[in-house]
Amino acid sequence: MDEDTSKSKVNDDELNQMIAGIQGQPAPVAAPVGEPPAAQAMAPVSPDPSVAPVSPDPVAPVVAPDPAAMVATPDPAVPAAPAPAAAPTIPPELDNIKRSALAELRPLVDRLTLPPEERFNTILLIIRSTDDTSLIPVAYETARTIPDENRRAQALLDVIKEVDFFGQQHAG
Repeated sequence: MDEDTSKSKVNDDELNQMIAGIQGQPAPVAAPVGEPPAAQAMAPVSPDPSVAPVSPDPVAPVVAPDPAAMVATPDPAVPAAPAPAAAPTIPPELDNIKRSALAELRPLVDRLTLPPEERFNTILLIIRSTDDTSLIPVAYETARTIPDENRRAQALLDVIKEVDFFGQQHAG
């Protein structure tokens, strides 16, 4: 018998003794190294049905667990991800005021005399609050008039995001 097999045999014997100790059973008597597993004898075992018997065969078949029965247990060393925040609920009376203000603001958008960036932000707010896709071309044209390149680029990205958002709503 080679050295690896001998070490494996010793480890299996130790494992069987540990399992038997945990289950409150007498440890199995190990056959001398080099004898086949069938030559091993078990010490008498009490017939307690709640305790599973230890197999004298050190190479017991491995049964894969049922994936449906497996439950992920969080690793205590890894902090749990925060739960997604619930959308704030607006009391009905405030929601009615918001809807009225948006309805009054919508016709004024074309007549606003604000700097381009403020006008764009107002139009974007109306789009996001009402899902009014007819304002996207207005937002795009307003974004193009913002003089600062960085702010214009951000506004154009916002227009792209809104178009993508509405595109996903139509696709899904």
